[in-house]
Amino acid sequence: MFLENNSHRGRRQGWIEVICGSMFSGKTEELIRRLKRAEFAKMKVEIFKPKVDTRYAESDVVSHNQISIRSTAIEHSSQLLLLTSDVEVVGIDEAQFFDEGLPEVCNELANQGIRVICAGLDMDFMGRPFGPMPNLLAVAEFVTKVHAICVETGNLANYSFRYGPGDSVVQLGEKESYAPLSREAYNKHMQARKKNSQ
Repeated sequence: MFLENNSHRGRRQGWIEVICGSMFSGKTEELIRRLKRAEFAKMKVEIFKPKVDTRYAESDVVSHNQISIRSTAIEHSSQLLLLTSDVEVVGIDEAQFFDEGLPEVCNELANQGIRVICAGLDMDFMGRPFGPMPNLLAVAEFVTKVHAICVETGNLANYSFRYGPGDSVVQLGEKESYAPLSREAYNKHMQARKKNSQ
């Protein structure tokens, strides 16, 4: 789908790719696959993730299936501009956890001729657009929406349903806390939750 040879008459061209979807849909695996292809093509690659994501490792980007790639954990999107000199490809995992400045930073990197690949949840557990993702999707040249399989219906899952109480948007968890659900199953659970809270 993407050519790793990014030269056009001696000048690099940059762009933004976004991989989005629900939890357990393979976003991080697809990010790692694209980054490893770029490394095989002998391109200079740097990978970043938000410091808040410590589920599997402090610094490595790790998929739910334990596929990993080395990365740098950062606090704020502006740090990307300081850490990407002489880089051809930048990977960003869990983009939804970054600040609202991320789309502007990604635009700046792409304008410098860097291929930027971001992966993140497009919606939070309430089914609302998540963090900087809507603006990132709007400025990206390429968007890939991946889907999990609904654990209840077997259909495509587009929602990340959170079990248990709490309304904090950022709450790290795995299969004990979240389940990928189809629209039908998600709406059924949300209606039941609303009814129980009355």
